[in-house]
Amino acid sequence: MPVKIRLTRMGKKKQPSYRVVVIDSRKQRDGKYIEQIGRYDARQDPSLIEIDNARAVAWLQQGAQPTDRAKKLLEISGAWTEFKVARGDVHIVDDAPKESSKKVDVSDAAPVMLDEIQEAATEAVEDTADETVEIVVEEVTEDNDATETDES
Repeated sequence: MPVKIRLTRMGKKKQPSYRVVVIDSRKQRDGKYIEQIGRYDARQDPSLIEIDNARAVAWLQQGAQPTDRAKKLLEISGAWTEFKVARGDVHIVDDAPKESSKKVDVSDAAPVMLDEIQEAATEAVEDTADETVEIVVEEVTEDNDATETDES
């Protein structure tokens, strides 16, 4: 059964609100759905987006295909990123590094590396400052040349 994650329209005339649902793709837009995983109301300021990320990721892992609008809402809620991480397409660097069984003593190398990094950063800043000064000087001399020819 081809399953889609899409929007179902609710609300009165000219006052739409939507449910984010998991539905058989052959059903009509407002037909019977398998599960409601969220809601979307674009008329509020700011727009209301409520999606159960755990259920959305579960359905995506089972092969449900989101429509373009549903995919955008899943990206906003963070469910699409969770799905990509769970699938292995995106790698996230954790805040706390995992402990390894092998310990390395870097106490001797750390000060040397720090000095090298500071030197490289200082050189980069100085190079950028020199280029900026040269550009400004060129612009000023061009402006002076142009005004001198105009006054003559």
